[in-house]
Amino acid sequence: MPLDKPYAGIPGTTIFDADQSRKGYWLNQFCMSLMKAENRERFKKDERAYLDEWAMTEEQKQAVLARDLNRCIALGGNIYFLAKVGATDGKSFQQMAGSMTGMSEEAYRDMMVAGGRPANWKPGTKDDK
Repeated sequence: MPLDKPYAGIPGTTIFDADQSRKGYWLNQFCMSLMKAENRERFKKDERAYLDEWAMTEEQKQAVLARDLNRCIALGGNIYFLAKVGATDGKSFQQMAGSMTGMSEEAYRDMMVAGGRPANWKPGTKDDK
């Protein structure tokens, strides 16, 4: 019997719940493997070969290769685990978050310093530059 998820209809939001955790288990395990320097080096040497060692779906692997963090989250990735991919690439969390909104790092920072974006914000509006 599935659980009631009143939070499931929040526009533009993926809630990391038990179902998402199960869906993204191997994706998140891959991310955690990047905590070890030797694994980061193996991944950077041949990303596809390293990803093929994990029982991830092809869609998850493609999302990682494209660094499409929004897609990774939709496929069960947890942002705190995905941050290890960004760190492996030499990116700050702020750079990663900016890329997820389609904004530059500076525009994202300025928006957050100014109090964040309104709930009805959409990429492509005047406030996203």
